[in-house]
Amino acid sequence: MNRYIADANIVRFYAFERGELTAEVLSILEDYGNQIYVPSKCVEELMHLWQRGKDAVKRWKSAEMIIDFIIDSGFGIKYVAEEHLRTLANLPLFQDHKDITDRVIIAQAITERIPVISCDRKFHYYENCGLNLVFNER
Repeated sequence: MNRYIADANIVRFYAFERGELTAEVLSILEDYGNQIYVPSKCVEELMHLWQRGKDAVKRWKSAEMIIDFIIDSGFGIKYVAEEHLRTLANLPLFQDHKDITDRVIIAQAITERIPVISCDRKFHYYENCGLNLVFNER
């Protein structure tokens, strides 16, 4: 079984815009032999966007439906642990990438040696820090 971490945009695309996912990423997400994790920070971000009425996520009828979608999709939720925070404490801070949610996700992936699936180009900065990135280029 392969493990992957999916960031918030990947979850949103999987829910509503599968055409935004590459064939490789869609294959990973739909393979029941893989364990997909959604970081709790991404769940928080998606719920926050829903509560603010952002178009990208308002198709969910409630913030709680985001959690239901994740669980019903067979994904797990990955919570932040002490070892993730220790990795985060040692990550370099890049001048044009200071997003704390992204940095926590990256720390989780590096710590647990789990590839992260993202379409955020700034995740590439962390490949020299041990990040294994599956980049969804559309």
